[in-house]
Amino acid sequence: MSFDIAATMHHMKEGGDQFAVATVVRTVSVTAAKPGAKAIINADGDIVDGWIGGGCARSAVVKAAVKAIKDGEPKLVSLQPEELLEESGLTAGEESDGVLAANNMCPSRGSMDIFIEPILCEPEVLILGASPVARVLATMVNSFSFKLVCACEDPSQWEGTAINATTYESLSQEHEHRFIVVSTQGSGDAIALQKALSLQSRQVCFVGSRRKLEHLKDKLRTSNVPQDQIDSIKGPAGLDIGGVTPQEIALSIMAELVALRRSKLAAYEVGQKSAKG
Repeated sequence: MSFDIAATMHHMKEGGDQFAVATVVRTVSVTAAKPGAKAIINADGDIVDGWIGGGCARSAVVKAAVKAIKDGEPKLVSLQPEELLEESGLTAGEESDGVLAANNMCPSRGSMDIFIEPILCEPEVLILGASPVARVLATMVNSFSFKLVCACEDPSQWEGTAINATTYESLSQEHEHRFIVVSTQGSGDAIALQKALSLQSRQVCFVGSRRKLEHLKDKLRTSNVPQDQIDSIKGPAGLDIGGVTPQEIALSIMAELVALRRSKLAAYEVGQKSAKG
């Protein structure tokens, strides 16, 4: 890997960008790129650095890279002339044994195998509050490869723990891959919810009963918080596993965060509704 590509990867990871690294691992006959050639492809399908050959390879690799980023799974693309695909009984776009077949229409008629590795940014879990549930949840987040941020109106509430909490005012406004858990549980609930709704996030969830959340939503309305933002609050936080203790509630929230990250939450909820029906 060249220094320039390594520097680009570092820069993109630091910026929280999701991208894929495409690496040529095998070539047969005449090809422009040789084994070891690399390119960085962002989530929009742009090659931001590196090189893996001309337009014949580029289209298939970019398409596969965008899908790999979306699915969060690596892919191996085998780019071959149409006649070789037919000999193997494959069709362009078909995936078999983990290998995606693609048609090389270049006059060179060469073949290439390209490994595509998605590099996904570490999502952030922002916990607002210092309740017992918040404290247990904070000990779990890093183990599941989420970045942990804790904030309070009074960060001193976290003193005596290993958590370095911050103030609401110091929180970053923008974060495309943030999940917010409001776990104030009676200590500045409405203020924390207002702060959560002012930040970019994929979800805001509230630790507390439905009745309490409805009461807080009424308060938010009187504070002129837009209705669509109020409706976006998910509560109670976590999957319905019947949790009662702080440990069980924190586990249910962690399970929900993993499901959201892996885009499996909708399927889970459908299954729960079917079971109840």
